[in-house]
Amino acid sequence: MLYYLLYPLSGRVGVFNVLRYPSFRIVAAGLTAMIIGLLLGPIFIERMRVLQYGHSNIREDTPETHKKKAGTPSMGGALILLALTVATLLFGDLRNRYVWAALLVTVGFGAIGFADDWLKISRRNSKGLAGRRKLLFQTVVVLLVYYGALTDWQVRVDAHFPWLLVGSLIDLHVTLPFVPTRFFQPDLGWVYLPFMVLVVVFTSNAVNLTDGLDGLAIGPTIVSALTFLALSYIAGATIAGFSLAEYLRIAYIPGAEELGVLCSAMFGASVAFLWYNTYPASVFMGDVGSLALGGALGMMAVLTKNEAASAILHGVFLAEAVSVILQVWSFKTRGKRIFMMAPIHHHYELKGWAEPKIIVRFWILSMMLALVALLSIKLR
Repeated sequence: MLYYLLYPLSGRVGVFNVLRYPSFRIVAAGLTAMIIGLLLGPIFIERMRVLQYGHSNIREDTPETHKKKAGTPSMGGALILLALTVATLLFGDLRNRYVWAALLVTVGFGAIGFADDWLKISRRNSKGLAGRRKLLFQTVVVLLVYYGALTDWQVRVDAHFPWLLVGSLIDLHVTLPFVPTRFFQPDLGWVYLPFMVLVVVFTSNAVNLTDGLDGLAIGPTIVSALTFLALSYIAGATIAGFSLAEYLRIAYIPGAEELGVLCSAMFGASVAFLWYNTYPASVFMGDVGSLALGGALGMMAVLTKNEAASAILHGVFLAEAVSVILQVWSFKTRGKRIFMMAPIHHHYELKGWAEPKIIVRFWILSMMLALVALLSIKLR
């Protein structure tokens, strides 16, 4: 928004010329989101405490040690969503359809999470939306965004009847970690759309499952946001006519560098939230935050053509989700549990690990996996 309002005045006010550079707007978006989150945090937390008075946000399927957290307000993810959205709209290039696609999925998933959180508060229980409904709504959001923002519609009329042609703005090929694109880059064709839905929806719900300890989910989210900032900038930026993507032999995506603005805003908003969510938390993220951030990370994986590499980058989220899947499968088929409790962070709690130790060690693992994901690019 500021790009359109102020950059045309750069001829008279030279300082506005910096808005033409994505690198400046990326840094400005992160700083702006951080300031918004830090300043509004105390007001927001107090408002949520009053609104949720008398309601416990502690899930029933958690260790007994979590009962002491009763009374801590939730829905803190709404603060992340506000800071992220405002910063992106202020500093992003709003002509870029990739930015709109990622932002719309983020806000759409946030709305689903908000409805889930609000039902828990209004009904005074920890149930919220049914799981199948959440999956359905998430799928609908991704499909609407794909056909609305990432598809070119053309009508061609021949002698008999009109044809509606659909052209995807997303490359339907999938790149694999450590494999040069010139050697192997499978084209999924029409299968790519359900694959895209799977990546985004699975990532969103994996982040949601990870959000069970103070700061556990937001730490890896910060790491992923910074990683995708680098990946999106590399995929789309050209410096003096030199393409970084071509040098690294990865997919070149014109305009992808603008996604760095949203990634930076996500980073800034998440860091500000961590200020209040660090152990012991003053506010919980809630589904409004975890579903939105997971959806944003899933879209980043798709839009930067790192769908497979995101399995490495999001290894902590993946492990949490897989632990739940394995636990349910084992109990239903064998009548036995693999873990003491799932998701896996609860397993380590019951083994006697202190909550801060689990959180920090998961953060360290997330950083290591991010480095491996970045390494895979150079080795292509």
